[in-house]
Amino acid sequence: MRYYASDTEGIGGKLRSVPEDFRVDEIPLEEKGGSTGPFLICRLTKTNWELQHAVKEIAKRLGISHRRIGWAGTKDRNAITRQWISIYNVTADQVAALYLKDISLEVLGQSNEALALGDLQGNRFAILIRDTGSADLPMRVEEITNTIAEGVPNYFGLQRFGAIRPVTHRVGEWILRGDYEQAVLTYVAMEFPGEPDQIKEIRRAFRETRDPLACLHTLPVQMNYERAMLHYLSANPGDYAGALQELPPKLLSMFVSAYQSYLFNCALSTRFDDGHTLTDPVAGDRLIFTNGRTDSATAANLAAAALHIRRGRCSIALFMPGKGQPGIQTQADPVTEALLMEANITPEDFSRAAAFVRTKFEGAFRPIALKSDVGYTISGADLQLNFSLPPGHYATTVCREYMKSDPVMMV
Repeated sequence: MRYYASDTEGIGGKLRSVPEDFRVDEIPLEEKGGSTGPFLICRLTKTNWELQHAVKEIAKRLGISHRRIGWAGTKDRNAITRQWISIYNVTADQVAALYLKDISLEVLGQSNEALALGDLQGNRFAILIRDTGSADLPMRVEEITNTIAEGVPNYFGLQRFGAIRPVTHRVGEWILRGDYEQAVLTYVAMEFPGEPDQIKEIRRAFRETRDPLACLHTLPVQMNYERAMLHYLSANPGDYAGALQELPPKLLSMFVSAYQSYLFNCALSTRFDDGHTLTDPVAGDRLIFTNGRTDSATAANLAAAALHIRRGRCSIALFMPGKGQPGIQTQADPVTEALLMEANITPEDFSRAAAFVRTKFEGAFRPIALKSDVGYTISGADLQLNFSLPPGHYATTVCREYMKSDPVMMV
């Protein structure tokens, strides 16, 4: 994530000083929810909970497998979030009797199908950036707001990879390579500067000794994903593939999808390295229209394509590689193809990972530009932002354009 859209100096500041500073409301699909069906549709409101942890705790209290709970979008941890989830074969009374600190569930209806990732229209955000350091704050905010309305790089946000420990995509890369031992070691044993010294030492010891029992004796109980893998390894020495599959399936699939996201971000930055823009197509670019249809820019239609882009009918898109599907796998742009060749990752690797994780990793096109009409209010040195984004677009990418500061300030 090496580029910004605006030349305006950033405002600095701090994101998420408290969870109340970052609020997310999911915009559900209208057809989801009804009066019959085995899936109970609920609105989940949570404060300072990571979604996977919240789902596992809800399942535990209900006495069911966490695999019976589905959701449309993965929301931020350090925030107040409201989203829809589906729970298979439980009653409204069971949900009403549930109590968890900083979590509430409201039954909305029933459905014949579970919620799946992407089953939403988008998300509404209310975000407060505190303690900005700009003397000319109103001018900078106005200039950056106008830029965001025109379009900024549609990078996948920091939380996709981990801000304190950006390992998610690295684990995914090892899974794609079929090296499950390195995947486990990356997740459990790779240390980072922002971690407490005690945790870094525990990770370092496991990397050097590969002794899961010794690590379990010292690892804090709240690090339950690391502990789950180590428990498995203590009973099944050397079975690193099995250790990974102790993780929730959606978390496991997130590793590989994070590597897809990493490739997209790299390809987008390389596009800017080559002097291209968000809105000026070149021959060979893929175009994605608002209805999902794709087309190619050619020397003959460049002027028409540029007009469509300016009028918001379509966007230049980059291909996020996967195991492929008919008519798509050959359409990767040269930059992405070069990144894959450098990493020695093939569509067959995605096919093997899909079988291992039990999740489809088809190739897909993603727009390179993110646009939003942002409303804002300035109060002293604080900036309040209000805006909506489509599914898969990141509010932290919008905030990054305003702040232009150390990623740690966005955690």
